[in-house]
Amino acid sequence: MALDEEARLVRDAAAGGRDAFAELVRRHQGRVRRLCLGLLRDPARADDAAAEVFLKAFSALERFEGRSSFSTWLHRIAVHHCLDLFRREARQETQPLEERIDRPGEPAVPDPSARLEDADLAARLLAALPEEQRLALLLREAQGLSYAEVAEVLGTSLDSVKARRRRARAALAQGLRHFSGPGDV
Repeated sequence: MALDEEARLVRDAAAGGRDAFAELVRRHQGRVRRLCLGLLRDPARADDAAAEVFLKAFSALERFEGRSSFSTWLHRIAVHHCLDLFRREARQETQPLEERIDRPGEPAVPDPSARLEDADLAARLLAALPEEQRLALLLREAQGLSYAEVAEVLGTSLDSVKARRRRARAALAQGLRHFSGPGDV
């Protein structure tokens, strides 16, 4: 989409144009949903989160200053919303502390082969990455944002984004080597 066309849609939507905002949603909903799915790893939750992201964006549209693209601003809202969901869930954790402590003689991490039977290996490895690395990788690779856009969405430096992405890719490669045969990777 041309930047001037997007800017016109944003202006019209900020002025109350529901059709303009509906067009922005139509153009960006796939990317926002994929981002939420990559972070939340649950299709139903991703659908709900994406809808909530657009509601938040609509209510905050008059505060959009245009210093970044609408897409970057929207991605930032999505990332923060998903992180808020994680924080909310962490506060609602009801499992007693005693049940979360590793017991002697019990493996600290479940057997990887048992956990991988019901899910795709790549999704598991991605989920195991530290949040900052997973976000940098998803925004750059899956969402196609430039390094500068990823830095803006995450509120960090360009060098930090590159380092996080590099560490994420190295960790994924190491994980694949662990689960693959010697000549597979």
